Amino acid sequence: MPQRLQQIQHVTLWGAVCNILLTVVKFAAGIVSGSAAMVADALHSLSDLISDAVVLVFSRLSSHGSDHKHDFGHGRFETLGTLCVSLLLLIVAGKMLVHAFEQIMAVYHGATLQAPGLLALWAALVSIAVKEVLYQWTARVGRRINSPVVIANAWHHRTDAISSVAAALGIAGAYGLGGQWAILDPLVGGIISIFIFFIGVKMILPALQELTDSSLPDDIEQRIHSLMSSVEGVRNVHHIQTRQMGRYFVVDAHIVVDSSLTVAQAHVITDKIEALLYEEYGDENHITLHVEPLECAE
Repeated sequence: MPQRLQQIQHVTLWGAVCNILLTVVKFAAGIVSGSAAMVADALHSLSDLISDAVVLVFSRLSSHGSDHKHDFGHGRFETLGTLCVSLLLLIVAGKMLVHAFEQIMAVYHGATLQAPGLLALWAALVSIAVKEVLYQWTARVGRRINSPVVIANAWHHRTDAISSVAAALGIAGAYGLGGQWAILDPLVGGIISIFIFFIGVKMILPALQELTDSSLPDDIEQRIHSLMSSVEGVRNVHHIQTRQMGRYFVVDAHIVVDSSLTVAQAHVITDKIEALLYEEYGDENHITLHVEPLECAE
């Protein structure tokens, strides 16, 4: 198993184990204590478990190299996994918001909510500690191996930790004040859902841009142009086309050189350009260079 895939699966499997335990504990605490916020928090942990499964499947698919059906490899499977994880966040956020709204409207029409018990508060505090540790660990691995889907999964852990903070505040307020203040519990659950929704949107946009072949950010394209132009013998660089494929960059460009150069000499220049780009962005990227004589370019 490739080392990169091994790191992804190791951190994700540990996250899955923790999510299973937290989901069970939160559901039990939420039901026993009558806490809507804790039940909503448990649903969030359940969505984290599903996202763990998505990461495990799609990271394995994306680890395969190029074949006769995928000349550029399987990098976009990781992007597809990122899209799935982000969509899960949006779905869970929507369900949480609907549930919170129903309870708030019930109170508005005269219903009385049961104040949550202390067990729910302890469950929230445990969740905060566990999920923040998982976020820090998963995000560090994701950044080290440049994996968008692992970083997205880390944000699942972080949003769960933050939702547990909000749940703890809501539960503590409702538990301590009681009576009509029990509405703090579903109110905080609704606030949590809105926060999760915006995180999901923030993560889904880059994945959609990549799947629709959007160009790399302007600063990266400018850096690529600068590196190409710095090579001795390059008279001009134009028609740069870029896109991202998972963790890889795909770069196409036209390189203008003196017409007096031989094919072998022009080839040496392109080799130097490729070496610079590989050094800057990694040797697994896809670079295609078209050489033009100066007179034709003009």
